Amino acid sequence: MISLTPRPGGEPSLRELAGSGRRPDHQAMDRPTLDWIARHRPAGAGVRVTMPHRPLLLVPNASWFARKETAASIHGVRHGARVAVLVQLLAAGHGLPPDRALALAAAAACHDCRRLNDRDDPGHGQRAADWLTEYIADVEAVFGTAATTEAITAVALHDVPHDTFTGNQARGYRQHQVAVDLLKAADALDRYRLPLARWWPDLNRLRLQLPAWAPVLAHDLVVGSEQAHLDGATDTQALEHALRAVMPE
Repeated sequence: MISLTPRPGGEPSLRELAGSGRRPDHQAMDRPTLDWIARHRPAGAGVRVTMPHRPLLLVPNASWFARKETAASIHGVRHGARVAVLVQLLAAGHGLPPDRALALAAAAACHDCRRLNDRDDPGHGQRAADWLTEYIADVEAVFGTAATTEAITAVALHDVPHDTFTGNQARGYRQHQVAVDLLKAADALDRYRLPLARWWPDLNRLRLQLPAWAPVLAHDLVVGSEQAHLDGATDTQALEHALRAVMPE
């Protein structure tokens, strides 16, 4: 068990709280936790990624989240934006055309927007899908692309294990299998932000084969954006900084 050592502010880090089973409902990154994450960069290939163009940075509005605490948490704005980037990077290798990939990325940016806390919160995927359906015009106005039925289905199923799909969910998965599995994979890759290694990505559980560069790039996106934010950058500035670092122009 991880011993509790108070931070300079007097409170234990998120990593220490997680190790002692005391995670709060709303969890924010802190420097000791991020320092530990940075020291445990996954082994693998370098992060050189070739794309026809850089992925678009799609940063969800904090006002889209069910609770302001969640927007600022480890399932909040920066997580959604990183997953949207990862969806675009992975899509080209799995036959998803650029227009469908961008629609999926727009939905991915909002996939956790209806979370009520940073624990399991079952059903938050369907709640986010319902929200996307209702506010599709608002999302399109900000991102310049609308979430399609395919993308909304992926959001609805992203938090549901394949082996627990209901009949309706299984039918939706069969219709939109690639999009669902892409979002699940991108979401899993951003688990490097979590404070214990046992919660980090298990690529053997994914139904897509990922390129060798994916874990390293995902880890570096987490560390770069979270470090910049802790240093005072806005969400958008932090994400732009991290994206430039992993994919120099």
